[in-house]
Amino acid sequence: MISGILLKIFSIILLFAVGIVLILGIGTLFKGGETSKKYSNKLMQLRVLLQFVAIIALVGFAYFFKN
Repeated sequence: MISGILLKIFSIILLFAVGIVLILGIGTLFKGGETSKKYSNKLMQLRVLLQFVAIIALVGFAYFFKN
């Protein structure tokens, strides 16, 4: 029971992290200039990495905790 709640909380945290990095990446992309050159590509790479981790975690949770 507690592990199910912790897994849901962990999943929500991962999804929010992906959303926050996506918003930051798009913001720096539209800001332009030196900030865009320096950070937008790195933020999008971080977003892809976080998406990969979130998808693997969600698929793993679904596989191991199905009833």
